[in-house]
Amino acid sequence: WGAAAKQLIPVTLELGGKSPCIVHKDADLKLAAQRIVFGKLTNAGQTCIAPDYLLVHKDVKSELMRALKQSIQTFYGEEPENHPAYGKIISERHFERLIRFLQNENIVTGGTYQKDALKIAPAIIDEPDWESPIMLEEIFGPILPVIGYETIEDVIHMVQSRPKPLALYLFTNEKTVQRHILSRISFGGGCINDTLMHTATPYLPFGGVGESGIGSYHGHHSFKTFSHEKSVLKQTNLFDISFRYPSSKNGLRIIKKLLR
Repeated sequence: WGAAAKQLIPVTLELGGKSPCIVHKDADLKLAAQRIVFGKLTNAGQTCIAPDYLLVHKDVKSELMRALKQSIQTFYGEEPENHPAYGKIISERHFERLIRFLQNENIVTGGTYQKDALKIAPAIIDEPDWESPIMLEEIFGPILPVIGYETIEDVIHMVQSRPKPLALYLFTNEKTVQRHILSRISFGGGCINDTLMHTATPYLPFGGVGESGIGSYHGHHSFKTFSHEKSVLKQTNLFDISFRYPSSKNGLRIIKKLLR
């Protein structure tokens, strides 16, 4: 960033943050659970666009929790930390940070770990406090806090009260709910009824907003980000706009009127 600034080179800065996943009461819960577990546990949760925490309507919370547990078992077996397709934590320092997140939390499944192998079984945390360590920084690991909500207004308030996320995932077929969330919450990019897949297409720009980054890239958008569009106006000589000149009568009044 500093080196680019010295040379005035255009940049795009992708950061991260606490990307919410929202499951409304009309969602296909079994499919939603599969796609959430896929998004959360890819690379053991160590991706900047992983669902960081889950907001679910209270009417379907218990059912979704069961579906999440079943999906974890289907993908990674009874002992995910021993499954060959399940990743490890990148470093001992990061491993210790994640273990601290589990302390004093209501773990409903998972959370066992192997320090020598740097593996943590996928953990679901039920109703953590918003001021607990796990809710104050990006998790970047296989731990999923789950919080129930009653109304979409509650969801909007919860997300808007925190820094703008890099991604947002919404599971619902209700068009009005989709419009409310997409129009009122600022985030970098995301999916409706899926996770992660918005980054798999070259036709959508990918990037953050506010605290989660600046600029965007992917496909043609990468070309635009790192290119300068040279703007040139070719003016006619057939007539002139005389009121723009200082000597023109009423010129300033006309320009002010046009600029309103």
